[in-house]
Amino acid sequence: MSFRPLLNAPQEPRHLLDGLPSWLWVSLLMALWLLGLDSAPLLDVDEGAFSEASREMLASGDWGHTTLNGADRFDKPILIYWLQSLGLALFGVTEAATRLPSACAALMWCLAAVRFAQLWAGQRAERSAAAVIATSLGVMLIGRAATADALLNALMCWACLDLWRHLADGSRVSLRRAFLWMGLGVLTKGPVACLVPGASVLVYLLASGQLGRLRQVLGDAWAWAIFFGVAAPWYAYALHRHGMAFVDGFILQHNVNRFLQTREGHGGQAHYTLIVAPLLALPWTPLLLSVLGNLRALWSEPVSRFLLCWSGFALLFFTFSSTKLPHYLLYGTTPLLILMAEALSRLRSRGMAWALASCQLLLFAGLSWSQQVAGWLATQTKDPLYRTLLETAPAGPPWWQVATVCGLWLAVWCWPRRSHAERAVLGALLGAFWVVHGVLPWWARTLQSPVHELAEIAHARGAEVVQWRTRQPSFAFYLGAPTPSREPMPGQLALVRKDRLKPEDKVVVVAERRGFALVEPKP
Repeated sequence: MSFRPLLNAPQEPRHLLDGLPSWLWVSLLMALWLLGLDSAPLLDVDEGAFSEASREMLASGDWGHTTLNGADRFDKPILIYWLQSLGLALFGVTEAATRLPSACAALMWCLAAVRFAQLWAGQRAERSAAAVIATSLGVMLIGRAATADALLNALMCWACLDLWRHLADGSRVSLRRAFLWMGLGVLTKGPVACLVPGASVLVYLLASGQLGRLRQVLGDAWAWAIFFGVAAPWYAYALHRHGMAFVDGFILQHNVNRFLQTREGHGGQAHYTLIVAPLLALPWTPLLLSVLGNLRALWSEPVSRFLLCWSGFALLFFTFSSTKLPHYLLYGTTPLLILMAEALSRLRSRGMAWALASCQLLLFAGLSWSQQVAGWLATQTKDPLYRTLLETAPAGPPWWQVATVCGLWLAVWCWPRRSHAERAVLGALLGAFWVVHGVLPWWARTLQSPVHELAEIAHARGAEVVQWRTRQPSFAFYLGAPTPSREPMPGQLALVRKDRLKPEDKVVVVAERRGFALVEPKP
C-alpha cells in the first residue's frame, strides 16, 4: 500500500472536517476522554496522592482540609479535592471517579481552544483546534490523570480567552468572567492561575503600545469582588486553621521554593524547554515550523499576537524555574497548539503532510512496541525497583492489535480524495484512542500492578498496614485506609521495597510482587 493519494492529490477536496455534524465531534471527544478511565491503576506518586487525599476527605467528612495518610497535606488548594471527593461519593472509590474531573476539564480545555480559533478563522480551524488539542501527547496524558493540572489548564485557557474578548471589545462581562476563572484557578493550584493570564495581558499591551489600557483591565471593582469572593474564603479559613504551617507548607514550599529551588529531583538545564515542549505537542510538532515561518503575519493579527505573548511569557518563565516538570510547559504550549491548529486548517504542503505522517508513524512504533522499550529502559536505569518492574513487564499488546491499528492508520493516509489536514486529523485521532485505551493502561500495569495486588492482599487480611522505606500513596487508596510511613510494630503489616530490606531486619515476608513485599515483624 502506498502513499500515492497523499502525494498526488489533483485538487483540494471537500473536507470531511466540514461535513461531520457537531454532535459527532463532541461524541468523539467524549469517547476519547471519558471512556476507560478505570482501565489503568493509579500512577504514583501524584495520582495516588491526590486520590488518597480525596478519599480521606470523603471518609473524614472534613471538606475544609486535606490529609494524606493522616498527615496534613498543603501541596495544593482545595478545589480539585472537592471535585474528586464528589466523584468518589457519586461513583464509588474507583480510578474513574478520581480521574473524571480531569477528563471533564480536558473537554473544557478543547472547547476554549475552539473558541479561540473561532475568533479569527472558520469552521475548519475550529475543528482542527479541537483535534490538535485533544490528540497532542501532553494534553492526552494530563487530561486523564487524577491531578490538578488539567483543571488548571482549562481554567487558565478560559481566563485568557475572556481577557482577550475584553481587550477586543471592552466587554465587562468577559472581564468579570475571566476573574471568575482565575479565582477558581487559584483555588485549584494557587497564584500561577493569575500569573500566566495576567502577565500575558501585560506583555500583549506592552507589545501593542497600549499599556494605558491596563487600568481598564484592573479597574473593575466587580471583577475583583468576584475573584476574592471565590478564592479568599477558603484561604482565610486555611490560614485561620493552620496558621504559619499553611504559609510555610503551601505558599513557601510549594510555590516560592518550587521556583527558586529544585524540588524532588525535578531539575534541568535551560534547554529543557526546547526539548520537552515539542515532545508535548506530538504528533503535531512539525506544524511548529509553519508557525515560526509565519510569525510576521501572526504578529500583525491581534488575536494571534496575544497567543504568541501568552506562549512566550509562560515558556520563558518556566524555563527559569529551578523545579522543572513537563506539565508546567503546558501553560505555554496551549496557545502554540491553537496557532498550529490554524496552520493545519490551511495545510497545502505535501512536505508538511509527509512530516506529520512520519511523526505519527514514529509515535505509533514507539508506543506499540512498549515491551521492547521497557526492556531497553531496564538496561539504562540505576534504580533497582524500576529495573525489576521493567524487566518483569507483562506481555505487550498482541501483534494482531498492533497490525490492525497500523493497517487502519495506513488506510487513513491512503484514503483517496481527502485533504492532507483531514488525513492528519483522522490519523491523530486513531493514535490517540490507541494511546489512551491500549498503551497507557499497559504502562500503568507495568509500573503499578504490584502495589495494587499487595493492597488487595492486605485488605483481605484485615490488619493495620504502614509503609516502610517506600512512598506509594495509591496503596492506601486501594487498601481503603491511611498507611503512615513508619517501621511496623507487632500485629502490623508493612509495604516495603524489596531492594531496601536488610539482612538484619527482623521481619517475615507475607507476600511479594515484582519488587515490592508485604512484611510483618517476627514474633
